[in-house]
Amino acid sequence: MFKKLAIGAAVALGLTAPAATYAAGAGGHVEDFSFSFEGPFGTYDQNQLQRGLQIYTEVCSACHGMKFVPIRTLADEGGPHLPEDQVRAYAEQNFEVFDAELDDFRPAKPVDHFPANTSAGAPDLSLMAKARAGFHGPYGTGINQFFKGIGGPEYIASILTGYTGEEKEEAGTLFYENHAFPGGWIAMAPPLSDELVEFADGHDNSVHHMAQDVAAFLMWAAEPKMMARKQAGLVGVLFLVILAALLYLTNKKIWAPIKGKRFQV
Repeated sequence: MFKKLAIGAAVALGLTAPAATYAAGAGGHVEDFSFSFEGPFGTYDQNQLQRGLQIYTEVCSACHGMKFVPIRTLADEGGPHLPEDQVRAYAEQNFEVFDAELDDFRPAKPVDHFPANTSAGAPDLSLMAKARAGFHGPYGTGINQFFKGIGGPEYIASILTGYTGEEKEEAGTLFYENHAFPGGWIAMAPPLSDELVEFADGHDNSVHHMAQDVAAFLMWAAEPKMMARKQAGLVGVLFLVILAALLYLTNKKIWAPIKGKRFQV
């Protein structure tokens, strides 16, 4: 009996070891950042999302697109929540889209999506925060994911802050050392530098803080309805708790006369 238990435990450890190693970040060191939207009651920071939008527009959009995100959602509550006139001006000033009816390009409108950008062969960022997993990702424990999410924003912020300054060239391609990227070397040059973007509110524009801002914005791009989903889940749990309490009290009321009787032989 003991031998069977020992063999079963060894097999279980063998199966979970790769998962635990992956979750611990064997493919790259993922730093634990604290985001306002983490946890069952977390919410997006509107100011942070607006700063992240500015960083994406001025830096990331040169190589990366967000083709699954409608521009009009920038005005939605729970997101950057820009006034509609600002959203309209933002679309017209920053993007062009191809109009089949005109057979030509025109300034973007809020009803359009963020344009795709395939010129540099860089991945689209629409779902990046959901597609990537950090140290508490899908291989982590369920309770950890419940409170911290899958770790996508942490992965993005860690990549942006993980450059060491070392470079190497292989097969005519320049690679940059990055301790957060699997394998340790990445073809993307460091996109951020201190004071690269100036914020109107004077917020800290160091690489560390800008990485968190744009990671939070990309999390919103991937999960724009996260706040509504959390609210619906909370209401559902409260409803079930109240329903369970009512059923318990009703059950006691119905069966109280019967349970109180003493059967006589």
